[in-house]
Amino acid sequence: MNRSRRREEADTRESASSRRRLRGDGSWEGVVGKRWVRLSQAGDELRAETVVPSADWGWLEHYLQVEVELGPVLATFPPDPALRTAVAACPGLRLLRQDPWECLASFILSSTKQIEQIRQIIERLCAGYGEAVAVPASHPSAFTFPGPERLAACSEAELRGCRAGFRAPYLLEAARRVAGGTLDLTALAKGPANEARAALMSLPGVGRKIADCVLLFAYGFATVFPVDVWVLRALRELYFPGRRMTPRALLEFSETHFGPQAGYAQQYLFHYMRRARVTPVARRPGRCCA
Repeated sequence: MNRSRRREEADTRESASSRRRLRGDGSWEGVVGKRWVRLSQAGDELRAETVVPSADWGWLEHYLQVEVELGPVLATFPPDPALRTAVAACPGLRLLRQDPWECLASFILSSTKQIEQIRQIIERLCAGYGEAVAVPASHPSAFTFPGPERLAACSEAELRGCRAGFRAPYLLEAARRVAGGTLDLTALAKGPANEARAALMSLPGVGRKIADCVLLFAYGFATVFPVDVWVLRALRELYFPGRRMTPRALLEFSETHFGPQAGYAQQYLFHYMRRARVTPVARRPGRCCA
């Protein structure tokens, strides 16, 4: 089944929880929830193709956040040269809205790993403990992300067999707490960000960065600004060139500078530093905004 809709957006962040890939023809495919889907763009039209017919496409619209108007989001950004350059270099970039459990588990597995390594771990985990989903004829098998109940029943050795390494006991403990009700992921969406962050950071292996990623990508807490190595680099090089800034000082700066849509600002800076950077105007003396 195909579904087309007009769109302005052209890109989404490749996140740690991504089991979805860009193909050589420019299309994007993977598993969203319990469905395999392929997306392709022609002009301002986005086409979604699934194997199992879907009468309601709300699940995909929610995941892609296609109803979010980027104009009002961008209008909240501070008028600094670095952010303007990042936005211009990454037109159309937007946040996805991921399943809370999949997002949490995937970021736990992401610690100290490159994206391709993370993808391989998650693919092994899904193939071993997820459920098969319908895919096109002759297409490689695809699987759902295993739920917390399924992983809670695993042994640490089984998770290590998926190459989870030292992250295996962290993932297992998170699965057991969520499956047992000690950590209610649904309830986190209802409280303030600081309380949700504290609940997530009560899990072993979950620090501020992982917690903030979950708050932003799974729950849409718009003011949350996850700080990883790429974002630290962006803040140092684009906003404080030549100055010795501690991670704490940079975190405090990020909490006040980027406004009510700080999470979106973070994504533009992250993506710009990883993929699109040429010569940032903010590196020139007198052009940074602090």
